[in-house]
Amino acid sequence: MSRSTRTHLLDGLRGGLMGIAETVPGFSGGTVALITGIYDRLILSAGHTVSGLRLLAVDLPRGDGTARSAAEFRRVDWPFIASVLAGMAVCAVLASKLLVPLVENHPQQTYAVFFGLVLVSLWVPYSESGRQWSPGLWAAAGVAAAAAFVLTGLPPSEIKDPHPLLIVAVASVAICALVMPGVSGSFILLATGMYTATFTAVNERDLGYLALFALGAFIGLSAFVKLLQWLLEHHHRVTLVIMTGLLVGSLRALWPWQTWDDDDSRALLAPSSDVPITVGLIALGSLIVVAVLVIERRTRAVHPAHSTGSAISEPRADSTRH
Repeated sequence: MSRSTRTHLLDGLRGGLMGIAETVPGFSGGTVALITGIYDRLILSAGHTVSGLRLLAVDLPRGDGTARSAAEFRRVDWPFIASVLAGMAVCAVLASKLLVPLVENHPQQTYAVFFGLVLVSLWVPYSESGRQWSPGLWAAAGVAAAAAFVLTGLPPSEIKDPHPLLIVAVASVAICALVMPGVSGSFILLATGMYTATFTAVNERDLGYLALFALGAFIGLSAFVKLLQWLLEHHHRVTLVIMTGLLVGSLRALWPWQTWDDDDSRALLAPSSDVPITVGLIALGSLIVVAVLVIERRTRAVHPAHSTGSAISEPRADSTRH
């Protein structure tokens, strides 16, 4: 197997892990992208894709040709994007059949693993942000953590037959969580009452619903990706600090001891039942992230030319001003 093929398969696996994460309320595909080292490449390529489509829509009606849009499209890492999207699509469909029932039937044990995953993944944005935070940065992280804590504490609801405009609107918001670590797209669907309807549509291949959802996802992603790309390029350190805070707050949704049988709320409880097993599963999730981080570091050291590249780890002009 050639090195190029191995690279594409590895990118597909990373995308698959993102797809799995997006099916679990409280766990974010953006978190997985951050852990596996593809976050910056994903945002930059998505940003250039959005710019290319925007320029195409503006220039063609004016008769200005496609030169500007083609220049943006050439900056997209298409093999990487194709591999990630293919892995996401396949694993999201499989997870909707396999992982979702596991979450529903064994929530405490399943969420314990994800709690460990997110807990250790805090190290990624924290370390990349420089670690030496000023009081202002600590305050920004605290606000982000509080916002994520409140959001993930919203009571779940359910809408069985959502209006088409509601599908588009919710999809435009939920898709932003795909590229924002610490914010779960599935949890947004759950809080807005669209979780069951959406994954039922996936399982039953409801093309009408999925087309509306895709339209909303495109609208939301088009706007949000450009904003996030700009933030990473111009306010890199602050963005990573806020991401760290979001991850901290999102741990609320993944706390293993909750009132799982209460459909109206998710009250946090002190550790009480199956404590040894649950703690062991948290440790297992933590070890998985440690292993991934070690593998990523060694891969970059051995094959720097095929590294995931870490634009988010490059020093920015604003990193010394905070």
